[in-house]
Amino acid sequence: MTALPIHDVLPALLAALRTSSNTVLVAPPGAGKTTAVAPALLDQPWCSGQILLLSPRRLAARAAAERIAEMLGEQPGGTVGYATRMDSKQSARTRLLVLTEGIFVRRIQDDPELTGISAVLFDEVHERSLDSDFGLALALDAQEACARTCASCPCPQRSTARALPPCWAARR
Repeated sequence: MTALPIHDVLPALLAALRTSSNTVLVAPPGAGKTTAVAPALLDQPWCSGQILLLSPRRLAARAAAERIAEMLGEQPGGTVGYATRMDSKQSARTRLLVLTEGIFVRRIQDDPELTGISAVLFDEVHERSLDSDFGLALALDAQEACARTCASCPCPQRSTARALPPCWAARR
């Protein structure tokens, strides 16, 4: 497998998440934000719970889960699962769950403390919607109870989360 641009900043991003409860990752399309960051968190000492990776669309959520599971040599529903409206593959072994923003909003409203969640990753945060903005606000509000929040986007000038320091940028 070839190294992705994101691999150059992963050590700094992981170090930031060890000491800070939130961060923003800015990298161009194809840099590996979706497929490399969440799996890298699985081995972190502070990450004993589940990682939620939010995707703005059902098809993107399922495709991301399938690709990450494939990279780990598994099928979706094992270590990596997904949850979308009308479709879900997850089990008690699922540590990384890719889900749509709407599913996340309902989940955090039911459990505002995000019990058992170590990290929430907002992928494609520049694609603003009511669910993404509301979900981000609720996640930041719940931050004292859960561990980490990371927002990723391809371009800093369009980010809805630029106020979340520090910002790590990967370049091609």
